[in-house]
Amino acid sequence: MTESKSTAGSSRAHTRRTFLKASGIGVAGLAVGSFAAKGDQPVSKPPNILFIFTDDLGYGDISCYNSEAKVTTANVDSLAKQGMRFTDAHSPSTVCTPSRYSVLTGRMCFRTGYRGVFCGVGGPCLIEKERLTLPQMLRDKGYTTAAFGKWHVGLTFLDKDGNRVKKGGVEGVKQVDFSRAIPDAPIHRGFDHFFGTACCPTTDWLYAFIDGDRIPVPPTKLLDKSSVPKHAYSRDCRTGMVAPDFHHEEVDLVFLEKSKQFLEKHVKQNPDKPFFLYHSTQAVHLPSLAADRFKGRTKAGPHGDFIFQMDWVVGELLKTLERLGVADNTVVMFASDNGPEVASVVNMRMDYQHDGARPWRGIKRDDWEGGHRTPFIVRWPGKVKASSTTGQLTSLTDVMATCAAIAGAKLPNDAAEDSWDMLPVLLGTQGDKPVRTYMLAQTISLAMSIRRGQWKLLAHKGSGGNNYEKSEVLRPYHIPDTDPDAPGQLYNLATDPGERINVYSKHPEIVRELTERLAESKASGRSAPRRS
Repeated sequence: MTESKSTAGSSRAHTRRTFLKASGIGVAGLAVGSFAAKGDQPVSKPPNILFIFTDDLGYGDISCYNSEAKVTTANVDSLAKQGMRFTDAHSPSTVCTPSRYSVLTGRMCFRTGYRGVFCGVGGPCLIEKERLTLPQMLRDKGYTTAAFGKWHVGLTFLDKDGNRVKKGGVEGVKQVDFSRAIPDAPIHRGFDHFFGTACCPTTDWLYAFIDGDRIPVPPTKLLDKSSVPKHAYSRDCRTGMVAPDFHHEEVDLVFLEKSKQFLEKHVKQNPDKPFFLYHSTQAVHLPSLAADRFKGRTKAGPHGDFIFQMDWVVGELLKTLERLGVADNTVVMFASDNGPEVASVVNMRMDYQHDGARPWRGIKRDDWEGGHRTPFIVRWPGKVKASSTTGQLTSLTDVMATCAAIAGAKLPNDAAEDSWDMLPVLLGTQGDKPVRTYMLAQTISLAMSIRRGQWKLLAHKGSGGNNYEKSEVLRPYHIPDTDPDAPGQLYNLATDPGERINVYSKHPEIVRELTERLAESKASGRSAPRRS
């Protein structure tokens, strides 16, 4: 796909104009400018928003979600004690690229027609130029917006003749003219500031940092893999081109320093202006390459140390908010882009009796719960009740509509088409009534599932991602289909949360209802209600 080609309804030339015209601080009860802060004192500005997006972190990798976790995630646990923990939250996809597109646009990525994930200098950016994004929406409401870390939504790299590089792998990286700007970088999609990597930071063919829309220190040589630790959790590192200032074991520390510098500078220079900070970690995507100071800090090996490092990064970000005096007026969201990776789950189960997918069936790439049910925690002092837990069904596509409500923005109908406003849940005004009537999820192959209450329909056979019968390492975890002649799978999560008993043929009326709902959502281009 290119920027000039997308699915029906993707002409967005008027989206921002519509949004700007429709926006403005909302009425009391919706506009955060009218909310009271601690002590019932009026707030002078909308709250800051910090979104911490981890990579391949499983539901069972966090100790406040998994009592049997072999790594204590003290800082994430503390965040949960100070805010709300979602137990039925989902990444929009079971892999990186589509989940990140969906968070940043509030729209399911399958609607673009893109299948797979980006690597190397692959692109162009999946986010259409005129599509309203989460950061652009907030920037239009007066926020300063910044992103530090992994991007992975596609970028256009140009060769010496100004043509887009289409070649993959190392050869594609060698064709890039690094003196040329990236025309669809994050700073051209709503962010004021960006420093990070094009794709998976330590897995990819391009090991170099992007600052704004340029790579100031280009890659100069092939990675010497002997410089990278060798263990069961380090085999995901490709022999790509590496820049002189790029050190695989320090990547997350670089991202952290950039986020801290942004926070310190912004609070000092613009104390009355809210910020949106999107901090996207390398951890805990394989290879598990913890920095030296974290090696051996747990009894759960290299991946356990990497989880520990991720938790430390979260703690450092939270300490920075406290030190700068902005913690009480900052909404902090913590999430993961999909379930845990095959190698980390299989090896951690064998070596350390730690299950990053616990208690769910499936892992990264799978449409079963372990592939996309992930941690999601929100802290907002004085607004979100401390130590609260909710079973409300939510997708990370909902972040955009929720942030719109927080910032007092009105979304147009041709933006955030799969995003539902979860603010009533956060404020405790929703009660037990579900916000979402149903939810979609997708896999790397564009296999789809749809959820309504306790019922989950997988509109395909198998996992939709990993092949458990053919994979030697996954074969021990293969569960035979109890309805093998059915074209799909239906599970009752209330009675069968492990998705072991396929009841597709026993409930044709539910299969029909959910199949029709899925088809209608595809045809209409949205799953969220139209906005008045």
